[in-house]
Amino acid sequence: MEYAFGEHRLDIKRRELRRGDALVGLEPQVFDLLAYLLEHRERVVGKDDLLRVIWRGRVVSDSALATRINAARRAIGDDGESQRLIRTLPRKGFRFVANVRETRRGASYPGTGVTSETDAAGPPLPEKPSIAVLPFTNIGEYPEQQHFADGMVEEIITALSRISWLFVIARSSTFTYKGQMVDVKRVGRELGVRYVLDGSVRKSRDRVRIAAQLLDAESGMHLWADRFEGTLDDIFDLQDRVAIRVAGVIEPTLEAVEVHRLSRRPTHDLTAHDFYLRALPGCYSCDTASLQHAHDLLERAIERDSNFAPALAIAAGCRQFLAVSGWADDPEANRAKAVELARRGLRADGNDPIVLTEAARVLGYFTEELDSAIAMIERALALNPSHARGWYWNGWLRLFAGHPDMALEHFGTAIRLNPRNRPYLTGIGAAHFFSRRYAAAIQALLASLEELPGWPTTYRFLAAAYAQCGELQKAREAVDRLRAITPAFSTPADCSGVPAFRNREQLALYRDGLLAAAA
Repeated sequence: MEYAFGEHRLDIKRRELRRGDALVGLEPQVFDLLAYLLEHRERVVGKDDLLRVIWRGRVVSDSALATRINAARRAIGDDGESQRLIRTLPRKGFRFVANVRETRRGASYPGTGVTSETDAAGPPLPEKPSIAVLPFTNIGEYPEQQHFADGMVEEIITALSRISWLFVIARSSTFTYKGQMVDVKRVGRELGVRYVLDGSVRKSRDRVRIAAQLLDAESGMHLWADRFEGTLDDIFDLQDRVAIRVAGVIEPTLEAVEVHRLSRRPTHDLTAHDFYLRALPGCYSCDTASLQHAHDLLERAIERDSNFAPALAIAAGCRQFLAVSGWADDPEANRAKAVELARRGLRADGNDPIVLTEAARVLGYFTEELDSAIAMIERALALNPSHARGWYWNGWLRLFAGHPDMALEHFGTAIRLNPRNRPYLTGIGAAHFFSRRYAAAIQALLASLEELPGWPTTYRFLAAAYAQCGELQKAREAVDRLRAITPAFSTPADCSGVPAFRNREQLALYRDGLLAAAA
């Protein structure tokens, strides 16, 4: 990209500022500041923007910022009094106000030495959601740590590549931006991606802090940001842990963004994948109408593509939710259809972690194949260790098998990977219940109800926990609420989901609690 204004030209790729044919010397930070103001000239650039992009989040004084602004002005023949080109807006920020001509450098023509100066378009966006992971900036006094920052990016690219529905740009392309001050919109255009992840690494003695942020390449909007800390005792282990956590958070974040983006499209333009993404929010909802609507959307996706493995598997999962909640009109027909859809999904793609996870939860719940279901979900997590839902359903399968402490570990991993999903706390409450830690169970279940106040499973365990610790009035109130949202519930024997628990002692504990609460 090259920006021309007055007698000046700023070449982003060559990192050159020219006045006529003369090269103007600029410090790297001054060049980056000037380029950022030009690229964002349609708006006021705030101090926080400059600190984030130019100084990578480091705290700098107002005088240091003013020094760089003044240096940029001098380089292009401006000054603080006239402000013909760079204008200061008190308490708001700065804006480049001169007329600018923008050209994008195209490909060189072999053998001619001629380079196109037209607005050459970058590659088109792929059908899948797409992301580029830029080289992380090494901050501080330890230049030898750059190899750690580069390795961190490699691990994150590898982890993201395990997400089957995500298109990830290769390292060889993203590392061409190493050492440059880049604009995410330009990266999006040049690489043909919708999202960009960048970050920084700072070392202090034997500890390292890694910061990462996810941005929308079209709008430049921040979607997510976080920091990770650890010691350098085992660099490779630290890289693995951070990569898995970053990928684990990005997967649901991008999924939610894609759902929101696609929800604004006209219905008649939706593809099978669009139906699938539109269905996802309702697949984990706590009301029968939303769940049924999600299933209907998945059925429409399957009609368009009968081998759409994730749609098949998640449709089976929706039917399992209907069964657990007591919302299935014909429980036996619902069970048979769920098992059929799960097996079809596995036949269509038995190597997709989403398919393996959803099929495992369905088969582990409805059939006698619990051991096979556990092996299936372990395979899903081997393929994608950052799949939060996989860890969540692995927790429930362990509860079905009678291993609450192991289930707690898996639920904890799911929450670390996706900390905003508090409904995972229902599983934690169930695990505490089976371990007879009733106070901890009640605390987790009440916290889960704050997010999903209409989920029957939570009320069942809450009623049983209150009853087992002698708080019968609260237990009966939980049952009253349960009956309001699940009219089919009358006695514990009719309670959907009870047969899934294979440990007889734990099953008796659950049934006895519900009997006392429903008395």
